[in-house]
Formats: sequence, structure tokens, C-alpha cells
Amino acid sequence: MTATQEQTVARQEHADGAVPGAGRTEVSEPAGTRGRTSIADTVVVKIAGRAAREIPGVHDMGGGLSRTLGAVRDRVPGGRPNVGRGVKVEVGERQAAIDVELVVECGVPVPDVARDVRENVMAAVERITGLEVVEVNIAVTDVHLPGDDEEDKAGVRVA
Repeated sequence: MTATQEQTVARQEHADGAVPGAGRTEVSEPAGTRGRTSIADTVVVKIAGRAAREIPGVHDMGGGLSRTLGAVRDRVPGGRPNVGRGVKVEVGERQAAIDVELVVECGVPVPDVARDVRENVMAAVERITGLEVVEVNIAVTDVHLPGDDEEDKAGVRVA
């Protein structure tokens, strides 16, 4: 129906004085903008965790206790790795702030890994959620040394 036809229909009155279509509200906004979308913190945590792990030089994520608990959970049959370990977020209606704890490989330049993680996390979260990422804070909590794998497998610290 054209705008002229809509105006004509709006002016027509029935014998009882009612206007056709009365009681319906005319919506000028497209359907995609009507309503509200909310994104849970866990969604952003998983996206950020996955994006951070994609960067070369990131060995693991999280602090000592969370990594220990994660290692135990990973050994339980049927257990799934926690993609969001080491990631904390604050999500608002349009913005998000993200904190990431990393364990980097020995020998990689920490500032370069932090920059790459920051860029990849921001790009992934903004692309997938549409949220503006105002900051990604990186905390390097440990460095993975070549002999640490034997220690991790045994579950005992080798002196």
C-alpha cells in the first residue's frame, strides 16, 4: 500500500464513526530494531577465551589455582576443558570490559603476545556480539618453561 492509499484509508470513516485500523499502532522502525538483545557474560567469556588461546605464545590461561583445578577437571572422564578459564568480563548494554590472565611460552616477547591477544579478543568479541570492547587488560601470571610439561603430567612440582 502506498503512502497516499494509507492516508485515504485513514480518512475514511465507517457509518458508526470508527476509523479502519484504529487501535493498531503504525510502526515506522524496521523489525530488526524493535526489541532488546542482551548478551550474557558467559558468552563474552567464551568468545574472549577462545580468541586469546588462538595466539601463538599463549601456553595456558588463568592463575595457579584455576589452572590446577582445571587440570583436575580435564582428567575426569567426560569433563570438558573450560574455554573461559582466566577470563573475567563486565558486560553492559553496549560495551564490555575484559580481563585476561595468561601463561606465556618461555622466550616469546610478552608485550607482543599481550598486544596480539588484546587485538584478537577485541576483534572477536566486537564482531560476534556487536558490543564495543572498551578495554582488554592482560595479566601475565606465569611463564611456561620447557621442563614444566613433565611436572604437569606427574602433578608434582619437580625441584
